[in-house]
Amino acid sequence: MTEVSSLTGRLLVATPALADPNFDRAVVLLLDHDEEGSLGVVLNRPTPVEVADILEGWGDLAGSPGVVFQGGPVSLDSALGVAVIPGDEGPLAWRRVHGAIGLVDLDAPPELLAPALGSLRIFAGYAGWGPGQLEDELVEGAWYVVESEPGDVSSPDPERLWRSVLRRQRSELAMVATYPDDPSLN
Repeated sequence: MTEVSSLTGRLLVATPALADPNFDRAVVLLLDHDEEGSLGVVLNRPTPVEVADILEGWGDLAGSPGVVFQGGPVSLDSALGVAVIPGDEGPLAWRRVHGAIGLVDLDAPPELLAPALGSLRIFAGYAGWGPGQLEDELVEGAWYVVESEPGDVSSPDPERLWRSVLRRQRSELAMVATYPDDPSLN
């Protein structure tokens, strides 16, 4: 088996050619990527469900919009908390993934993390790939791989995240941000 270079902490940005409706214009933060597979959350799929309605105590800590995001098509009945915590030391009930971004133990008391939180998002479900599956999709041109920024997790305008992530790239990817929603209308 070939060695897998970890993409943990990076963003997968769906190319306009990606045909899977689950990932149309999706921006996925990879939380884990190794030879056993990959796991991430879609950062730009807010739902109408308020965090406070499903996770007691966490609603006041969730960034605006304070709704649950659909993290992907897998295990929609489970919740993941992704938080940005500045500094070198993170609190208990938080595991660093990449830089200031980490996973929150949602079974812990919210007040344990509240003083340290820079931002928090709650995701229902996740996106997952088996061994080699994501690498195959990358070869097929389904995803652009770009660096994440801590603000991506808590973007106040998640519906525009796909365009804004592409627009900040210093390459021809910046032009992809202008790709029309429906190219057949051109």
